[in-house]
Amino acid sequence: MYKTLLGSQGFRKGMDLYFKRHDGQAVTCEDFFAAMRDANDADFANFLQWYSQAGTPLVKVTSSYDAEAHTFTLKFSQEVPPTPGQPVKEPMFIPVVLGLLDTSGKDMSLSSVYHDGALKSIASDSQPAYSTILRVTKKEEEFVFSDILERPVPSLLRGFSAPIRLESDLSDSDLFFLLAHDSDEFNRWEAGQVLARKLMLSLVADFQQGKPLVLNPKFVQGLRSILSDSNLDKEFIAKAITLPGEGEIMDMMEVADPDAVHAVRSFIRKQLASELKAEFLRTVENNRSSEEYVFNHPNMARRALKNIALAYLASLEDQELTELALHEYKTATNMTDQFAALAAIAQNPGKTCDEVLADFYTKWQDEFLVVNKWFALQAMSDVPGNVENVRNLLNHPAFDLRNPNKVYSLIGGFCSSLVNFHAKDGSGYKFLGEIVVQLDKINPQVASRMVSAFSRWKRYDETRQNLAKAQLEMIVSANGLSENVFEIASKSLAA
Repeated sequence: MYKTLLGSQGFRKGMDLYFKRHDGQAVTCEDFFAAMRDANDADFANFLQWYSQAGTPLVKVTSSYDAEAHTFTLKFSQEVPPTPGQPVKEPMFIPVVLGLLDTSGKDMSLSSVYHDGALKSIASDSQPAYSTILRVTKKEEEFVFSDILERPVPSLLRGFSAPIRLESDLSDSDLFFLLAHDSDEFNRWEAGQVLARKLMLSLVADFQQGKPLVLNPKFVQGLRSILSDSNLDKEFIAKAITLPGEGEIMDMMEVADPDAVHAVRSFIRKQLASELKAEFLRTVENNRSSEEYVFNHPNMARRALKNIALAYLASLEDQELTELALHEYKTATNMTDQFAALAAIAQNPGKTCDEVLADFYTKWQDEFLVVNKWFALQAMSDVPGNVENVRNLLNHPAFDLRNPNKVYSLIGGFCSSLVNFHAKDGSGYKFLGEIVVQLDKINPQVASRMVSAFSRWKRYDETRQNLAKAQLEMIVSANGLSENVFEIASKSLAA
């Protein structure tokens, strides 16, 4: 935020003063703030609230366009929800970087903005400005842009200019427009994520009501246009075509439903894979490389894009595509590609999957870190009833309950498969409960980290709540329980 407000050179000036004043001293956040402010003679208003006030600000933005006056108005309101010990919150200083897009998707030039009773010029030295920083410092504020000749689509919070939650009145068609045209890659990505979250939540509701699932063709088209845009950075494309995780969607629900969210995310992945099959195949072909492994951005980006395309294709459970993943596995010249191909194949249990997992283990069994990844991959699987496979892996010769990293890989990995850990029959909870009690006798610190997987048990339906609560009660009443585990388990029960 300092760098956003001061620009690169201003930030550098602040850093230079900070080192000049404080080299070799123990310093505070306030010292850093003072150096930034003094070096630039800047007005930072209530910026120090970021250090003293807990909680993430929620900022709501509404927009309106006056076609006669050629003005575009943005109204901001902010609130920070109460947190323990701080029931009443003051407004924060929030830098919002903004651009306005015209109907062709180009950034409009911004001349002036009316705010707080004064008209402020944005363009400087006759250079047109295509983005500006709005300083939102009050509970409610209004900014009016003049000389705006058509209704724009606002691109708000460019470059994630402040760590806030943003709610705006952008319509789905505005978001699709930003996804296709925004010059700010963060906002282009964010528009896609917001659309994906909305889409997933509405499909979850359909799934819960027993309605057939149908994927919005505009969403498919939006991802197709990104996948086919050769001007975009490949790492950006890889991020933009990755769907929000199941946990992110469950956090947005009143009552988290792991089965519905998993079913919906799997449905969207398979639907995208089948409708964009030609594009994904082309992506894999165009981003292969038999050249020697090089660790740099273009190669990392190329691998990331190829491997996500491969994962989509392998989700289709088609023999031809399994062969493709197998080919990528066998011809890989580096761990990134080989492990990604293994993960793609491991989505579909069966003979090929078992053979490749065994081959990978044989090849890498002397590399402990690689074996940990191998355990985690199997533990994180969303295959129904995977808890039995994880129980079997506890007896694998390479697994050792006394080794924390092995525990984090296998047990921690299992807890991150939300659909299996939160299985409706309670098998995931029962497994973790037994392990925690066993582990507590060996390493209480590791056991307490594992038990924290139960901490949000009240987010789920009543059946799951009762099953999770029973395990927490079993843990708390276990003989000779360590203080570490008791503290976290009892706090989770009391939450």
